[in-house]
Amino acid sequence: KTEYKKNPIGIDVKKPRFSWQIIADEKNVKQAAYQIIINEEDGEIVWDSGQVSSDKSVHIEYAGESLKSSRRYFWKVCVWTDGNNFAWSEPAFFETALLENSEWKAKWIHPLVEDDLKKSSPCPVLKREFKIEKKIKSAKIYVSALGLYELKLNDKRIGDALFTPGWTSYKKRIQYQTYDVTNLINEGDNSVKATLGDGWYRGHLAGWVPDNRNHYGEKLALILQMKIEFEDGTSELICTDDSWESATGAILESDIYNGEIYDARLEDETRYEWRGVVVLNHPKNILIAQVGPPVRKIQEIKPIEKIKTPAGETVFDFGQNMVGWVRINVKGKAGEKVILRHAEILDPAGNFYTDNLKGAKQRIEYILKGKPDGEIYEPHFTFQGFRYVAVDEFPGEPEAKNFAGIVVHSDMEVTGNFECSNPLINKLYQNILWGQKSNFLDVPTDCPQRSERLGWTGDAQVFAETAAFNMDVDAFFTKWLGDLAADQFEDGSVTHLVPYIDVLGEGDAGSAAWADAATVVPWVIYKTYADIRLLEKQYPSMKKWVEFMRKEAGETFLYTSGFHYGDWLAFTTERSDYPGATTEKDLISSAFFGYSTSLLVKAAEVFGKKEDVESYKNLFKKIKSAFQKEFVTPNGRLVSHTQTAYLLALAFDLLDEDKRLRAAEYLAADVEKFGHITTGFVGTPFICHILTKFGYNDLAYMLLERTEYPSWLYPVTKGATTIWERWDGIKPNGEINTKSAFSADEDDMMNSFNHYAYGAIGDWMRKTILGIKQEEESAGFKKIIIEPKPAGGLTFAKGSFKTVYGEIRSEWEKKDGKFKLKVKIPPNTTGKIILPGSDDTREVGSGEYEFEF
Repeated sequence: KTEYKKNPIGIDVKKPRFSWQIIADEKNVKQAAYQIIINEEDGEIVWDSGQVSSDKSVHIEYAGESLKSSRRYFWKVCVWTDGNNFAWSEPAFFETALLENSEWKAKWIHPLVEDDLKKSSPCPVLKREFKIEKKIKSAKIYVSALGLYELKLNDKRIGDALFTPGWTSYKKRIQYQTYDVTNLINEGDNSVKATLGDGWYRGHLAGWVPDNRNHYGEKLALILQMKIEFEDGTSELICTDDSWESATGAILESDIYNGEIYDARLEDETRYEWRGVVVLNHPKNILIAQVGPPVRKIQEIKPIEKIKTPAGETVFDFGQNMVGWVRINVKGKAGEKVILRHAEILDPAGNFYTDNLKGAKQRIEYILKGKPDGEIYEPHFTFQGFRYVAVDEFPGEPEAKNFAGIVVHSDMEVTGNFECSNPLINKLYQNILWGQKSNFLDVPTDCPQRSERLGWTGDAQVFAETAAFNMDVDAFFTKWLGDLAADQFEDGSVTHLVPYIDVLGEGDAGSAAWADAATVVPWVIYKTYADIRLLEKQYPSMKKWVEFMRKEAGETFLYTSGFHYGDWLAFTTERSDYPGATTEKDLISSAFFGYSTSLLVKAAEVFGKKEDVESYKNLFKKIKSAFQKEFVTPNGRLVSHTQTAYLLALAFDLLDEDKRLRAAEYLAADVEKFGHITTGFVGTPFICHILTKFGYNDLAYMLLERTEYPSWLYPVTKGATTIWERWDGIKPNGEINTKSAFSADEDDMMNSFNHYAYGAIGDWMRKTILGIKQEEESAGFKKIIIEPKPAGGLTFAKGSFKTVYGEIRSEWEKKDGKFKLKVKIPPNTTGKIILPGSDDTREVGSGEYEFEF
């Protein structure tokens, strides 16, 4: 891989990094040396590392002569193992984009046809025709937009990426994509066309805000640069400028929340009224090459049932709460319509339920052109979160064969899997994975269905470790963290939303556990992928956030100022004596002040920043002391006597040694008293970890295996196929929860059935049930620990995790009084196998092992 990716086209990293994995059947395989050779297409070598004695095989930085823009480079690596065996890899390649902003010769152009529009908002089409009279050697397109774009060359769609150029901090960073179009250009006449959509740039965002459009700008625009190289050694640039034309096409309306209206009768371009374009004075120095993985169509789902609801609606059940859209296959007369609406659930009476969408129409309207052999349609610049689809109009009687659900998300490799003897827990794991698929659509969103779908930092922070087990999220979070740093306020506070939009009013930054994404997520990515460059890049942002809290705390060393969400959606009741769980926000925010400071110390240690290490270790000691004086009694009881309070104090090492065991006893007693979890977004990621760590593993398993409300398995018993936002999104009596998060008012907005935050339990399932961990000083799982801790009713568990070095596997079974464990350790790593209930620890090299006792 180069920069996380296999054979990437269009990277603007001037010193790219190279990684490889060793495949070997024999045991104890370890790399002793490597040699990287990189050459241009003509064979000229630009870097030969020579034989380097090192076991490093991840993120080796390029150290040759300066790379050139728009070039394809080939590379291969030779690996020597301890036994002096060696092997060369097959060649891989990477291709540079525009390495200097000055190389952009194209101009931002805005379609004049838009300025003629009054009430309607059809998607504009821009085009340029050109002639080619020489033999082509290669052709590349570099393209971006204000808004979203779809590109065609000679009426063939270019690439398979969706929602390009992606959602970034548009005023500071806009991605562009690179496409190899060599095989799409004809000798003679050619045309390149781009259709633009509102997308996140100027479409509806934050549905609770009146007139919630144009957050980043009012005018759509395109910038495109095509470089054509000919066989005779000459080249030509075709760029966006004032010679382009614009018109409106068949997409009459397309909005992320509201859906799309498409009139297939308007596809005939010979009837278009072409207008000109105007050049916009928009900066080009904010253009960056694609960083994150593109959004793509990933899988297809067929409806499992056709339903006639009590209200008389025709509804198709796709069997899975998913994100994407419905592909329509229909035959009918010109002018007839297909109208679809999308929803996550049916109400208790069995009718289509859309109240929780809070105004997001999630509506698709397709107007037929009357093609005799039928027509197929998929939306363009919108996505829906849904399981159920209501068919409001259709030529004839709609059937399941007319529809297919197209699942879309950022194209990340699935790296983790999990299975055990409890089918409900297996379903929970699948629901966690589906929650990630649904909400990792270019940015880590909170939910994918209602009129929100924003990059909430708190959700990403609590889920980051689980996310990195489920999928390869290195590039995904690298891109998002770049936006977090870009949007961070000058005073160091971190916005609740990334990319940032100014919709939350006063106090839209600096909330504990939300803003701490600035320290937590970079550390998770470093630990998971050994990505030291990302940690280095984010270090100033991490430091700015801690310094903001230090300044706010002052001499008290307690971070208690500003707005905080607290332990969001923690367990509550309506009983008069309120046996719920309210954890003081001052305690939470001060605890996270300590946590982020401790992570900054660890990051500083990685870079050998001795002054920072000393300074922030000192700061942490003061925070810890202040925390105990303010929130802890001499006997280790916390003033907020809640599960979350004890979890944060123990997880963040904020208690002296003599108070830890007592605090853990209080925690365990509270779990036993309630018999269930009471934590919200903040406490939930830690509860099973801390119970297991302090000797209460049975209680951790009890919480996981519990099926009554509140629990992780309760939604599964209610038919959930993703993770819910609330523990009781649907109440035990079957009613839909409509309670507001801020008051006793009814508020359907606060009830998503596809939120991944509570899916953070997946991290404990990996580390404790499967036992897959790494040593404290390890990064990238170079030093692996396999330590399963079975308990509860489980009789077997198995799973795997694809690390940067290769696949780790753990599989165990309890049967007939025996415990069997199978383990796989990838090449170029070491493993420590700790057998449960035993003092037996084995140090092993790579290979497959079996134990029985």
